[in-house]
Amino acid sequence: MHHTFILEVCTFNIQSCLIAEKVGAYRIELCDNPHEGGTTPSYGTIKQVREKLNIQLYPIIRPRGGNFYYNEDELAIMKKDIEICKQLGCDGIATGVLLANGRIHIEWMKRMVEWAYPMGVTCHRAFDRTPDAFEALEDVISTGCERILTSGLKTTAQEAMSTIANLVQIAGGRITIMPGSGVRSSNIEELVHNTAAKEFHSSARVALSGNMLYQNTDLPDASFFIADEQELHKMITLGKAATG
Repeated sequence: MHHTFILEVCTFNIQSCLIAEKVGAYRIELCDNPHEGGTTPSYGTIKQVREKLNIQLYPIIRPRGGNFYYNEDELAIMKKDIEICKQLGCDGIATGVLLANGRIHIEWMKRMVEWAYPMGVTCHRAFDRTPDAFEALEDVISTGCERILTSGLKTTAQEAMSTIANLVQIAGGRITIMPGSGVRSSNIEELVHNTAAKEFHSSARVALSGNMLYQNTDLPDASFFIADEQELHKMITLGKAATG
């Protein structure tokens, strides 16, 4: 089936996954630890989400927060996590490995793609930590990844629409360029028109206190992030209209 507009939703819990599927999201990037920018979710989380979800599921493979320059032990952990995702029936993974100089670690990214097969691989926003977006584009293409999640090397995708548009044009269909970071219903039409991208990435997250009847006010707030159903629905509606 051909889709003119695809929304991938970054989620940090099963509740958000179910909301995203309900409103028509195409794919989930499943993460843990939002304050770290997303790390690999637990086996139990991946398994439960896969059993409940009918849309595409791409857990992030990232053993810790911080940079994307990993040692041998961390890479071994990533390999095991990729194997678990495959065993649990995931459709793909999102990952990224850099050299100390910030460039794409082509050798290790090729290994990630090999380990993941037949699952797909998205190069996540490690891409945005590289010194040259267009060199990194060719490097990622050479690894066999199917997609790049990027904010155009800026804090938000909206700040780098011209760079993202250039990446889409130069990629020429060899790989999918998926803008992410700060993507909301308030700017999705502008992003669609100015980048010519077809896939977009957003968490649309809001803080939720949950259903606790008691809160100890002497301790930090115990709220957690959840996908905003109305915001996601609006984003998908506007995105489809803008690409239609």
